[in-house]
Amino acid sequence: MVPVRIGQMYKAVVLQLLCASLGVACGAAMYGLAGAISAGLAGLAYVLPSALFAWGLQALARQMNAVYGITLLLGEFIKILLVVLVLVGIAWVYPGVLWGAVVMGLIITLQANFLAFLVKP
Repeated sequence: MVPVRIGQMYKAVVLQLLCASLGVACGAAMYGLAGAISAGLAGLAYVLPSALFAWGLQALARQMNAVYGITLLLGEFIKILLVVLVLVGIAWVYPGVLWGAVVMGLIITLQANFLAFLVKP
């Protein structure tokens, strides 16, 4: 069994939201309104699957009283697949997307995972 602190996962999602808002501010500063929208969509493309992953793990932990390593691995794979699908969906729905702002917003949002280690349980 792998001990999973579900509360920590939700803290990571909140940190991702904060970093995504920082990405929006950087996108707005560099590219204007279209950059802010593009960076915001990129941040949400990562935050939403992460929140879904945390919620799913919490539901699984309640049901089984344990979360196994294979579950974490499979969940992470599904999360990454969802991120890619959402990014493809953004390109399809919003043709005026600025890819520089998308990459910047995604990279800034991904940095929240490193900040999560600084938050005490």
